[in-house]
Amino acid sequence: MTGAGRPRRTVPAADARDVTAARAVVWQDSRVPDSTPDTPPAPTAGLRPDVAARLKWDDAGLVAAIVQQHDSGEVLMLGWMDDEALHRTLTSGRVTFWSRSRKEYWRKGDTSGHAQHVRSVELDCDGDALLVRVHQVGAACHTGTRTCFEAGGDLGAVVGEQPTADGTAPSATPSPEEDQ
Repeated sequence: MTGAGRPRRTVPAADARDVTAARAVVWQDSRVPDSTPDTPPAPTAGLRPDVAARLKWDDAGLVAAIVQQHDSGEVLMLGWMDDEALHRTLTSGRVTFWSRSRKEYWRKGDTSGHAQHVRSVELDCDGDALLVRVHQVGAACHTGTRTCFEAGGDLGAVVGEQPTADGTAPSATPSPEEDQ
């Protein structure tokens, strides 16, 4: 038993995605690790096998989850999910992530009130990224901005232009000042 009165569960290393682990990994039922702090807990039986088989996890057992506002298409943030976080997201109607810095699960909005209500979850063609469409309540970024990309800012990329039908570069459109 753990200090909280919950039984410990031992997951054999063969069941963990971290193939470098040669020992058993011990986790509390709360799913917060009390050992091996660099990786999320081992997979649970909750995620459907057909879904899990289509996913390509990174070396830490995570997959990127791009979060997008369902009605506007606005990209809100990027988070990370393991099997359990994805299972919770698919079955609860709220988005759950694995925090790489805190080494624990977190459900968006539980402390801030800025919840993400799931509208759909899709897998990309390679299986290495998720698109989570949500109804965002309040700010998506921990800095208080609507999106994490507002907080990060524009990097000033050169804007490319599509060639015309004959393969030539489009002609420059005169600015309003040049037109007069």
